[in-house]
Amino acid sequence: MMTSSEIGRLALEAMLVEVSVTPKPGLVDRNNSGAHRDMDFFTFMKSAASLGESFVNFAEEGRAGGVKGIPPAEIFPAVRQIGIEAERRMFRATEGINTHKGEIFSLGLLSASAGYLAGSGREVTADDTMRLAAEMCTGIVASDFAGVREKSPAILTKGERVYIEHGITGIRGEAEAGYPCVRDVSLPALRGYISQGLCMNDALAMTLIHIMAHAHDTNIISRHDVETAQEVMTTAGKMIASGFGLEDIARLDGEYIERWISPGGSGDLLAVTYFLYVLE
Repeated sequence: MMTSSEIGRLALEAMLVEVSVTPKPGLVDRNNSGAHRDMDFFTFMKSAASLGESFVNFAEEGRAGGVKGIPPAEIFPAVRQIGIEAERRMFRATEGINTHKGEIFSLGLLSASAGYLAGSGREVTADDTMRLAAEMCTGIVASDFAGVREKSPAILTKGERVYIEHGITGIRGEAEAGYPCVRDVSLPALRGYISQGLCMNDALAMTLIHIMAHAHDTNIISRHDVETAQEVMTTAGKMIASGFGLEDIARLDGEYIERWISPGGSGDLLAVTYFLYVLE
Protein backbone atom coordinates (compact mmCIF):
# COMPACT_ATOMS: atom_id res chain seq x y z
CA MET A 1 0.00 0.00 0.00
CA MET A 2 1.36 3.42 -0.96
CA THR A 3 2.25 5.57 2.06
CA SER A 4 1.69 9.29 2.57
CA SER A 5 5.46 9.82 2.56
CA GLU A 6 5.77 8.11 -0.82
CA ILE A 7 2.97 10.21 -2.31
CA GLY A 8 4.45 13.41 -0.90
CA ARG A 9 7.88 12.53 -2.26
CA LEU A 10 6.45 12.02 -5.76
CA ALA A 11 4.67 15.39 -5.62
CA LEU A 12 7.91 17.11 -4.64
CA GLU A 13 9.72 15.17 -7.37
CA ALA A 14 7.14 16.43 -9.89
CA MET A 15 7.88 20.04 -8.96
CA LEU A 16 11.63 19.53 -9.31
CA VAL A 17 11.29 17.66 -12.59
CA GLU A 18 8.93 20.25 -14.10
CA VAL A 19 11.31 23.17 -13.61
CA SER A 20 14.24 21.03 -14.81
CA VAL A 21 12.64 20.15 -18.16
CA THR A 22 14.53 22.05 -20.88
CA PRO A 23 13.68 23.77 -23.16
CA LYS A 24 10.28 25.19 -22.18
CA PRO A 25 8.88 28.17 -24.13
CA GLY A 26 8.82 31.26 -21.91
CA LEU A 27 9.22 29.26 -18.69
CA VAL A 28 12.06 28.93 -16.19
CA ASP A 29 14.30 25.99 -17.03
CA ARG A 30 17.97 24.98 -16.81
CA ASN A 31 18.90 27.26 -19.72
CA ASN A 32 17.27 30.54 -18.71
CA SER A 33 14.60 32.30 -16.65
CA GLY A 34 12.10 32.43 -19.49
CA ALA A 35 9.84 35.48 -19.56
CA HIS A 36 10.63 36.30 -15.93
CA ARG A 37 12.95 38.77 -14.22
CA ASP A 38 12.05 38.03 -10.61
CA MET A 39 12.86 34.30 -10.49
CA ASP A 40 15.30 31.74 -11.82
CA PHE A 41 16.02 28.01 -11.58
CA PHE A 42 17.40 28.35 -8.05
CA THR A 43 14.34 30.28 -6.86
CA PHE A 44 12.30 27.24 -7.86
CA MET A 45 14.71 24.92 -6.05
CA LYS A 46 14.36 26.91 -2.82
CA SER A 47 10.60 27.03 -3.17
CA ALA A 48 10.26 23.29 -3.82
CA ALA A 49 12.55 22.45 -0.92
CA SER A 50 10.23 24.31 1.44
CA LEU A 51 7.18 22.30 0.37
CA GLY A 52 8.13 18.65 0.89
CA GLU A 53 6.45 18.39 4.29
CA SER A 54 3.29 20.04 2.95
CA PHE A 55 2.76 17.36 0.32
CA VAL A 56 3.11 14.62 2.90
CA ASN A 57 0.49 16.48 4.94
CA PHE A 58 -1.86 16.66 1.94
CA ALA A 59 -1.53 12.92 1.40
CA GLU A 60 -1.96 12.15 5.11
CA GLU A 61 -5.13 14.24 5.30
CA GLY A 62 -6.53 12.27 2.38
CA ARG A 63 -5.40 8.95 3.83
CA ALA A 64 -7.11 9.67 7.16
CA GLY A 65 -10.33 10.51 5.33
CA GLY A 66 -10.12 7.30 3.33
CA VAL A 67 -9.52 5.18 6.41
CA LYS A 68 -12.55 6.70 8.15
CA GLY A 69 -14.75 6.62 5.06
CA ILE A 70 -15.41 10.37 5.19
CA PRO A 71 -16.97 11.70 1.93
CA PRO A 72 -14.14 13.26 -0.12
CA ALA A 73 -15.84 16.67 -0.38
CA GLU A 74 -15.92 16.91 3.40
CA ILE A 75 -12.14 16.82 3.75
CA PHE A 76 -11.56 19.50 1.10
CA PRO A 77 -11.67 22.43 3.59
CA ALA A 78 -8.84 20.82 5.57
CA VAL A 79 -6.89 20.18 2.37
CA ARG A 80 -7.27 23.85 1.43
CA GLN A 81 -5.99 24.92 4.83
CA ILE A 82 -2.85 22.85 4.28
CA GLY A 83 -2.52 24.62 0.93
CA ILE A 84 -2.72 28.04 2.57
CA GLU A 85 0.10 27.12 4.93
CA ALA A 86 2.10 25.69 2.01
CA GLU A 87 1.77 29.01 0.18
CA ARG A 88 3.08 30.80 3.27
CA ARG A 89 6.10 28.50 3.29
CA MET A 90 6.69 29.18 -0.40
CA PHE A 91 6.55 32.94 0.02
CA ARG A 92 8.92 32.79 3.01
CA ALA A 93 11.40 30.73 0.99
CA THR A 94 11.21 32.97 -2.10
CA GLU A 95 10.88 36.31 -0.29
CA GLY A 96 7.44 36.94 -1.72
CA ILE A 97 7.80 35.50 -5.23
CA ASN A 98 5.01 33.24 -6.52
CA THR A 99 6.81 30.24 -7.99
CA HIS A 100 4.46 27.36 -7.22
CA LYS A 101 0.99 28.57 -6.23
CA GLY A 102 -0.73 26.69 -9.06
CA GLU A 103 1.25 23.51 -8.42
CA ILE A 104 0.53 23.67 -4.70
CA PHE A 105 -3.18 23.66 -5.50
CA SER A 106 -3.16 20.83 -8.04
CA LEU A 107 -0.44 18.61 -6.61
CA GLY A 108 -1.85 19.14 -3.14
CA LEU A 109 -5.36 18.17 -4.24
CA LEU A 110 -4.10 15.15 -6.16
CA SER A 111 -1.83 14.07 -3.29
CA ALA A 112 -4.84 14.15 -0.97
CA SER A 113 -6.83 12.15 -3.53
CA ALA A 114 -4.08 9.54 -3.85
CA GLY A 115 -3.84 9.36 -0.06
CA TYR A 116 -7.60 8.86 0.17
CA LEU A 117 -7.47 5.97 -2.30
CA ALA A 118 -4.62 4.33 -0.38
CA GLY A 119 -6.37 4.86 2.95
CA SER A 120 -9.56 3.25 1.68
CA GLY A 121 -7.62 0.23 0.42
CA ARG A 122 -8.10 0.99 -3.27
CA GLU A 123 -5.47 0.86 -5.99
CA VAL A 124 -3.91 4.25 -6.66
CA THR A 125 -4.31 4.83 -10.40
CA ALA A 126 -4.03 8.06 -12.35
CA ASP A 127 -7.65 7.94 -13.54
CA ASP A 128 -9.08 7.25 -10.09
CA THR A 129 -6.89 9.95 -8.55
CA MET A 130 -8.22 12.53 -11.03
CA ARG A 131 -11.82 11.38 -10.57
CA LEU A 132 -11.55 11.57 -6.80
CA ALA A 133 -9.96 15.02 -7.02
CA ALA A 134 -13.00 16.21 -8.97
CA GLU A 135 -15.30 14.74 -6.34
CA MET A 136 -13.26 16.30 -3.57
CA CYS A 137 -13.50 19.84 -4.95
CA THR A 138 -17.10 19.65 -6.24
CA GLY A 139 -18.61 23.13 -6.39
CA ILE A 140 -15.31 24.99 -6.17
CA VAL A 141 -15.96 27.11 -9.26
CA ALA A 142 -19.38 28.27 -8.04
CA SER A 143 -18.21 28.90 -4.48
CA ASP A 144 -14.90 30.60 -5.29
CA PHE A 145 -16.36 32.91 -7.93
CA ALA A 146 -19.58 33.73 -6.07
CA GLY A 147 -19.81 37.49 -5.61
CA VAL A 148 -16.59 38.33 -7.44
CA ARG A 149 -18.37 40.84 -9.67
CA GLU A 150 -19.25 42.87 -6.58
CA LYS A 151 -15.64 42.98 -5.37
CA SER A 152 -13.50 46.07 -5.67
CA PRO A 153 -11.24 45.77 -8.75
CA ALA A 154 -8.28 46.60 -6.52
CA ILE A 155 -8.57 43.35 -4.57
CA LEU A 156 -9.41 40.97 -7.41
CA THR A 157 -6.95 38.13 -8.04
CA LYS A 158 -5.69 37.42 -11.55
CA GLY A 159 -7.93 34.37 -11.75
CA GLU A 160 -10.98 36.39 -10.69
CA ARG A 161 -10.27 39.06 -13.30
CA VAL A 162 -9.95 36.46 -16.06
CA TYR A 163 -13.22 34.86 -14.93
CA ILE A 164 -15.11 38.17 -14.89
CA GLU A 165 -13.77 39.31 -18.26
CA HIS A 166 -13.81 36.02 -20.17
CA GLY A 167 -15.72 33.43 -18.14
CA ILE A 168 -12.62 31.19 -18.04
CA THR A 169 -12.48 29.15 -14.83
CA GLY A 170 -8.78 28.25 -15.03
CA ILE A 171 -7.30 25.58 -12.79
CA ARG A 172 -10.43 25.44 -10.61
CA GLY A 173 -12.52 24.41 -13.59
CA GLU A 174 -9.87 21.93 -14.73
CA ALA A 175 -9.78 20.34 -11.27
CA GLU A 176 -13.54 20.18 -10.85
CA ALA A 177 -13.82 18.50 -14.27
CA GLY A 178 -11.26 15.86 -13.27
CA TYR A 179 -8.29 17.35 -15.17
CA PRO A 180 -9.50 16.56 -18.72
CA CYS A 181 -6.46 18.21 -20.34
CA VAL A 182 -4.21 15.82 -18.44
CA ARG A 183 -6.47 12.79 -18.73
CA ASP A 184 -7.22 13.13 -22.44
CA VAL A 185 -4.19 14.99 -23.80
CA SER A 186 -0.96 15.22 -21.84
CA LEU A 187 -0.86 11.87 -20.03
CA PRO A 188 -1.47 9.89 -23.25
CA ALA A 189 1.12 12.09 -25.00
CA LEU A 190 3.75 11.46 -22.31
CA ARG A 191 3.09 7.73 -22.33
CA GLY A 192 3.40 7.74 -26.11
CA TYR A 193 6.71 9.61 -26.15
CA ILE A 194 8.16 7.36 -23.44
CA SER A 195 7.08 4.28 -25.39
CA GLN A 196 8.94 5.69 -28.42
CA GLY A 197 12.15 5.67 -26.39
CA LEU A 198 12.50 9.38 -25.59
CA CYS A 199 14.23 10.27 -22.35
CA MET A 200 12.05 11.84 -19.67
CA ASN A 201 13.30 15.38 -20.31
CA ASP A 202 12.56 15.26 -24.03
CA ALA A 203 9.25 13.45 -23.57
CA LEU A 204 8.07 16.10 -21.11
CA ALA A 205 9.27 18.99 -23.28
CA MET A 206 7.28 17.56 -26.18
CA THR A 207 4.28 16.89 -23.93
CA LEU A 208 4.26 20.54 -22.83
CA ILE A 209 3.45 21.57 -26.41
CA HIS A 210 0.38 19.32 -26.33
CA ILE A 211 -0.78 21.02 -23.12
CA MET A 212 -0.20 24.46 -24.62
CA ALA A 213 -2.37 23.48 -27.60
CA HIS A 214 -5.35 22.71 -25.37
CA ALA A 215 -5.10 24.69 -22.12
CA HIS A 216 -6.70 28.14 -21.76
CA ASP A 217 -3.68 29.51 -19.94
CA THR A 218 -4.84 32.16 -17.49
CA ASN A 219 -1.24 33.23 -16.85
CA ILE A 220 -0.92 34.32 -20.47
CA ILE A 221 -4.32 36.03 -20.39
CA SER A 222 -3.53 37.97 -17.21
CA ARG A 223 -0.14 39.06 -18.57
CA HIS A 224 -1.41 39.85 -22.07
CA ASP A 225 -4.91 39.09 -23.35
CA VAL A 226 -7.15 36.26 -24.50
CA GLU A 227 -6.03 36.76 -28.11
CA THR A 228 -2.40 36.06 -27.18
CA ALA A 229 -3.46 32.94 -25.29
CA GLN A 230 -5.40 31.75 -28.34
CA GLU A 231 -2.38 32.44 -30.54
CA VAL A 232 -0.22 30.27 -28.27
CA MET A 233 -2.77 27.45 -28.52
CA THR A 234 -2.89 27.77 -32.31
CA THR A 235 0.90 27.81 -32.65
CA ALA A 236 1.27 24.71 -30.49
CA GLY A 237 -1.47 22.96 -32.45
CA LYS A 238 0.27 23.67 -35.74
CA MET A 239 3.55 22.35 -34.35
CA ILE A 240 1.88 19.07 -33.41
CA ALA A 241 0.13 18.78 -36.77
CA SER A 242 3.29 19.40 -38.80
CA GLY A 243 5.74 17.49 -36.59
CA PHE A 244 8.23 19.18 -34.27
CA GLY A 245 11.33 18.59 -32.18
CA LEU A 246 13.37 20.15 -29.40
CA GLU A 247 14.94 22.62 -31.85
CA ASP A 248 11.48 24.02 -32.61
CA ILE A 249 10.68 24.29 -28.90
CA ALA A 250 13.98 26.13 -28.31
CA ARG A 251 13.17 28.60 -31.10
CA LEU A 252 9.73 29.20 -29.60
CA ASP A 253 11.39 29.76 -26.23
CA GLY A 254 13.46 32.57 -27.72
CA GLU A 255 10.38 34.16 -29.26
CA TYR A 256 8.32 33.97 -26.07
CA ILE A 257 11.14 35.40 -23.97
CA GLU A 258 11.32 38.33 -26.37
CA ARG A 259 7.54 38.81 -26.28
CA TRP A 260 7.31 38.20 -22.52
CA ILE A 261 4.89 35.28 -22.90
CA SER A 262 4.87 32.79 -20.03
CA PRO A 263 2.51 29.77 -20.25
CA GLY A 264 2.74 29.15 -16.51
CA GLY A 265 -0.60 27.37 -16.28
CA SER A 266 0.61 24.85 -18.84
CA GLY A 267 3.77 24.34 -16.81
CA ASP A 268 1.65 23.53 -13.76
CA LEU A 269 -0.26 20.89 -15.75
CA LEU A 270 3.06 19.44 -16.90
CA ALA A 271 3.98 18.85 -13.24
CA VAL A 272 0.57 17.23 -12.71
CA THR A 273 1.13 15.00 -15.74
CA TYR A 274 4.49 13.77 -14.45
CA PHE A 275 3.10 13.22 -10.94
CA LEU A 276 0.26 11.04 -12.21
CA TYR A 277 2.61 9.15 -14.54
CA VAL A 278 5.03 8.18 -11.77
CA LEU A 279 2.25 7.68 -9.24
CA GLU A 280 0.91 4.87 -11.38
